[in-house]
Amino acid sequence: MEGFVAAVERGRYGILVGDRTVTAMRARELGRRGVVVGDRVALAGDTSGAPGTLARVVRVSPRTTTLRRSADDTDPVERVIVANADQMVIVSSLADPPPRPRFIDRCLVAAYDGGLRPLLCLTKADLAPADEILHDYSPLGIPHVVLGRPLSPARLDPVRHHLADQISVLIGQSGVGKSTLVNALIPEASRAVGTVSPVTGRGRHTSSSVVALPLPGGGWIIDTPGLRSFGLGHIAADRVTAAFPDLAEGVAGCPPGCHHLTGDCALDDWVAEHDRTGALAARLDSLRRLLRSREGDDDT
Repeated sequence: MEGFVAAVERGRYGILVGDRTVTAMRARELGRRGVVVGDRVALAGDTSGAPGTLARVVRVSPRTTTLRRSADDTDPVERVIVANADQMVIVSSLADPPPRPRFIDRCLVAAYDGGLRPLLCLTKADLAPADEILHDYSPLGIPHVVLGRPLSPARLDPVRHHLADQISVLIGQSGVGKSTLVNALIPEASRAVGTVSPVTGRGRHTSSSVVALPLPGGGWIIDTPGLRSFGLGHIAADRVTAAFPDLAEGVAGCPPGCHHLTGDCALDDWVAEHDRTGALAARLDSLRRLLRSREGDDDT
């Protein structure tokens, strides 16, 4: 019996089989292989979905994409968060809390490395304009949507267009309006909505578990807990650099084996020659911060 993993909670998996949800556990024959939301799996045992029944996950199908993270930039152990998503929706507020471009860059690295298409979703446009951040990311050609409040049906139409018939994983730090967006798109989802901490200026954690939610009209949203960090220790330095395609021409002029952190790196001269707006300089700074952070030399 084939199914789609829609929820994971304390060693139990909520798996959609047709129009019913089956509760399952991981079979012993899977060994240490993990099962995450988005996985396509094969089940054995009682797959009726009746209360009190428990099936077994006996096989996990090959994954088309994987969203992974590590605990921090110096930890090489990767943790798969979501499997088989088509795109990553990076949710960032324009104010309260302010946008954090380096967190966005981390998400882009993880998306490109895992095979997901990125979509930038900027919220709280009623509090601050989106011009500056859109300008900074314009060299990448990333699709984007800008949302103000209240989230009326008309304002949600561009988001629905991008999400239609796709499996989309939403990533964003606490307080940026991710759960509010999910609840507006899927009212029956009832994801907990949090506020920004007056002490730290950061969002309080609200959603506590990864869960896949069906979109009216087709497609899935995979909501994730609000993240304060997104470790990239599992991604090799050259793959981090490859996630900055707007700097690729400059990287091509670097000497062999260049780590982009020393004086012989050609990127400084290339950026000085080609950067007319400051966007490339900001991206180069972000790249170097990520690379230094992987070595434990910087805090991003």
